[in-house]
Amino acid sequence: MNHEREITSEIDLCTPSGRLNPNAVGWSRRPLHRCNLRGWGRKKRWEYWAVQDEQKVLAVTVSDLDYAGLFAVWFSDPSGEEHVATGLQPVPRLSIPERAGRGEVSVRAKTLAISLQPLPEGLRLRASTPELDADVHIERSPGHPSLGVVVPWSSSRFQYTVKETAMAATGSVRLAGQEFSFAPPTAFATWDFGRGKWPYRITWNWGSGAGHVDGHRVGLQFGGAWTDGTGSTENAVFIDDTTHKISEDVEWRYEPGNWLAPWQLSTRDGAVDLLFTPKRVRTDTTELGVIGNRTHQCFGVWSGRVAAPGAPQLDVSGIPGWVEEVRNRW
Repeated sequence: MNHEREITSEIDLCTPSGRLNPNAVGWSRRPLHRCNLRGWGRKKRWEYWAVQDEQKVLAVTVSDLDYAGLFAVWFSDPSGEEHVATGLQPVPRLSIPERAGRGEVSVRAKTLAISLQPLPEGLRLRASTPELDADVHIERSPGHPSLGVVVPWSSSRFQYTVKETAMAATGSVRLAGQEFSFAPPTAFATWDFGRGKWPYRITWNWGSGAGHVDGHRVGLQFGGAWTDGTGSTENAVFIDDTTHKISEDVEWRYEPGNWLAPWQLSTRDGAVDLLFTPKRVRTDTTELGVIGNRTHQCFGVWSGRVAAPGAPQLDVSGIPGWVEEVRNRW
């Protein structure tokens, strides 16, 4: 098991010189880090929001890679058809907050517009492309459970991530004369806030899920590959308003290339014993010379049990969510 320190008060991610602040390494139950990144060339900053129910998924991405801004709106309708719009700014001029959830994020490119507007009790997500318009209200109270983690590769390469899920979502996507609605209790939002200085090549796994189990609101959060050997994990179970951190590494077993085959996630101590059954796959490939990305994100349902420290064992069978493998050269 990794021995991770819990951060309980606000702290700067970096020292005045721009190096990783050693005292910032650890995890938190709410966003506490100020991402005071400095320098140019290796910084990566992004906001990713996804809204999902059992039939459809809406996802938006706003990212600043220092040398380029990459933006995307993606919607998978109940038939499984994908609707995608992407944007690129060679020299991004984005206003992205240093603290998670502390400011509006908006971008407008030729083919899309995205607005992430914080509200007193949540967030308003709006996105438009030539073929769709989305407007979703996401409930995010100040006490909503969160997982913040600093992953240290070295003093000059590190990442701060915040993951939140199981946020009730209400809204709609209008597409080609049709309206697709999201509403509680089946629609949930997931947030990935990322700020850091990354290695050129990296691979990661991410698994997420949200639903209701025995009268409790439950969120699943698992990571892998990119945290190996760092002493940090991004594994947790959210139950109602409590974050239950899992410091064991999660073992991921799946068949690259056979993305619709089941994925297995487990820990050595048996706290996590899960199977994920994909129903649809989103594949995204980008090749721009020295920059490249290959994403395989599978949407489907979870089955099995999880028993996080301080939490009862839960059978999460039937909870919708996703798993993914992402390979980046950036």
